[in-house]
Amino acid sequence: MEEIGKRIRKKMFLTAYGQKAAHLAPAFSVAEIVYVLYKKILKFDVKNPNWKDRDRFILSKGHASLAQYVMLNEVGILSDEKLNSFCSPGNSIGGEVNPHDCPGIEVSTGSLGHGLGFGVGQAIALKIDKSPAKVYVVVGNGEINEGVVWESVMAAHKFSLDNLVVILDDNKIQKMGYTADTMKIRSWKEKWEAFGWQVDEIKDGHNMDEIYDVLSKPNEANKPRVVIANTIKGKGVSIMEGDPNWHWRMPNKKELGVFMEELNITPEEIEQCKKRI
Repeated sequence: MEEIGKRIRKKMFLTAYGQKAAHLAPAFSVAEIVYVLYKKILKFDVKNPNWKDRDRFILSKGHASLAQYVMLNEVGILSDEKLNSFCSPGNSIGGEVNPHDCPGIEVSTGSLGHGLGFGVGQAIALKIDKSPAKVYVVVGNGEINEGVVWESVMAAHKFSLDNLVVILDDNKIQKMGYTADTMKIRSWKEKWEAFGWQVDEIKDGHNMDEIYDVLSKPNEANKPRVVIANTIKGKGVSIMEGDPNWHWRMPNKKELGVFMEELNITPEEIEQCKKRI
């Protein structure tokens, strides 16, 4: 399982390195979560991405777009050519997820805080249509400082959305600082339970077996569910892990050596990235 995580992160890095532009650390934080969702949890049809009874996946922390783009490529929805156009001039895909980029993306989420609202709306619509589909929304722990998030949380409880699962990427860092120093929430579990949600926890948000075991659990009747995933921002590269300074930056020449060693990247692969510029 560790090798899968390393391979996915290597693919993310090589996708972005040519343009030297990406939110690497936020994408590395959710790599295993998004992998397990696409490989083991979500019900969808590669040949018919708009199938009406597909499970919906919304990456509300849209700046972690590399995690979703790479997985769309892994399952065969996003071509290699489009993936390799990431953030390039006249590109097909950009730094924030957008439904115009490729099939398989439900909503644009570059403006943080709105993904859960979209998810609540989709969950209500699926209930009205009597669809068996579920909605999964990944939110960031800094993002949920937004007031609109908590309006959505209240609405999900009011409408008994037991077809809605939120995964909170709790990597303890938001942009350039630590969440404990910002809004100083004592316990996310207590907070969500107070709003009437079922709360589960993934102790190690990089352990694929644990991620699957928790995400495959059913919602309690008439209750939306939040899964608090304890993750490490920048997971997979030692100099990035737990360091707020890596929210938005690419490695310099000296730091590149660490990425290459720890992600098994060859000099030839780096040169190939440069040719895509």
